[in-house]
Amino acid sequence: MNVILLSLVTGLIVGILFTALKLPLPAPNALAGVMGIAGIYLGSVLWPHIQKLFS
Repeated sequence: MNVILLSLVTGLIVGILFTALKLPLPAPNALAGVMGIAGIYLGSVLWPHIQKLFS
């Protein structure tokens, strides 16, 4: 839980800092970013099952 809160606080600080300095946010638009994260997570969950199929 601490890692999640630390990640959230870090993201908030970076978002505020980039906006204050009028820099583009270092993230894709909302839906693409969420889908990318979901894809990475699903890939990590599915990989052990894929390995079992081929071993």
